Amino acid sequence: MSRYQTGTTDHAEGRNIVTHQPSSAEFQEAFSRLTTFKPNRFHPLVWIIGEPQIGDGVHIGALSEVNAKGARVSIGDHCDIASFVSINCADSHEKCLGISDVIARRDIIIEDHVFIGSHSFVKGGTRIGHHSVIAAGTIVGPGEIPPYSLVIGNPMTVKAGYYLDRCAAQRDRL
Repeated sequence: MSRYQTGTTDHAEGRNIVTHQPSSAEFQEAFSRLTTFKPNRFHPLVWIIGEPQIGDGVHIGALSEVNAKGARVSIGDHCDIASFVSINCADSHEKCLGISDVIARRDIIIEDHVFIGSHSFVKGGTRIGHHSVIAAGTIVGPGEIPPYSLVIGNPMTVKAGYYLDRCAAQRDRL
């Protein structure tokens, strides 16, 4: 058997069946072939739409979306974006209601060293300052989040400077 195959036994028939376990690269290629999502360096089930700028040392968890179609979306260096996060520059509610003919699209800027918790949504028109944490399940924006902030909830509550002293203390130790 190849490294992608595993053997199982069909107990009812008493025969050995060979099954195929695709590699991550094989899965990514098949997924990209079946959808409009291009391969990416994060996970086969991360959906990247448009051409976002994504920095070095960034992690994006499975089943997350980065939609940069028609707007500038920038994710700084050393960010950690958990699974099930949506970073989406588009807002189609006015088009859906018939009060606009176009989908509104606004830029999103996420500076360096930002953590975004699972099941969060970052709306177009948002800027998240460096060394900030977006708690799980938070709806962010539009608006400007200062550096070192903790952002929680829906509607969001911004605790500006929440991590300033802890980050400064860590820098002083180095």
